[in-house]
Amino acid sequence: MKLSALLVTLSSIAAFAEEAAPEQQPSAIGSFLPLILLFVVMWLFFIRPKNKEMKKMEEMRKALKKGDKVITTAGIIGTVTNIDETGTTVSVRTGSTTIIDFEKSAILRVLNAETAPAAKTEEKK
Repeated sequence: MKLSALLVTLSSIAAFAEEAAPEQQPSAIGSFLPLILLFVVMWLFFIRPKNKEMKKMEEMRKALKKGDKVITTAGIIGTVTNIDETGTTVSVRTGSTTIIDFEKSAILRVLNAETAPAAKTEEKK
């Protein structure tokens, strides 16, 4: 919604500038200015936040340890029982005897980290 409003604004500014001075040739920088602004806006609102999120997910996956309660991208909840020596495979216990091996990239989030701050706030009360 905001991006479309920005595009409409930029196009109306360009149209107004052409009507104001039709005898002048637009400069090369002036004609590329809307494209440059569009790229900057896309970088600020789409690319940069996605990169931050990817770094945060990678840090979370590197910090995995035995005993962490995790949820996978498939929605399976379990406890980490083993991390492979190469660090790419994680064994997750989902039931009393069921152990499933996952790639680290399949771990969506660690549930221990979410419950720990809630427990600390309850202890303060």
